[in-house]
Amino acid sequence: MALRWLSAVAALAAAAPAGAQQVKELGIHTTGTLSDPALAVGGLYAAWRPSARGRVAATLGMGGSDGELAWRGELLGHFLLAPNRRAGPGAYLAGGLAVVGGPADRGYLVLAVGMEGRPGGTSGWFAEAGVGGGARLSLGYRWRWRPAWSRLAP
Repeated sequence: MALRWLSAVAALAAAAPAGAQQVKELGIHTTGTLSDPALAVGGLYAAWRPSARGRVAATLGMGGSDGELAWRGELLGHFLLAPNRRAGPGAYLAGGLAVVGGPADRGYLVLAVGMEGRPGGTSGWFAEAGVGGGARLSLGYRWRWRPAWSRLAP
């Protein structure tokens, strides 16, 4: 019986930390789409990594479209191919939804591929290309906050 309790305590100690202790990201971005009318926005980026390879990201940007004020918001899920790489770039796939307001109020499905610098580091650049309201390009910079336990892993 004592062996069962000991193994249960060891399993809990080895388990990954709760979601509140996962990686969080904040950043800035600029996004442009080639559609009718074309759109260019810049704004804020926020994300949470619920797992090692998964990320849920939200962006909100203000800018212009067809000479008028416009905004774009996105909610994307990312699948990271090299989430712990601390030097060099890492690739990821993204998909989700976008909402645009301005001269054209619309919603879009978004599919993209991305590259980011140092996905396992404390900060890095990113670039995405894909579709979602026309051809879509997004560039920016992210800052990451990692729990202390993840900085110890190789």
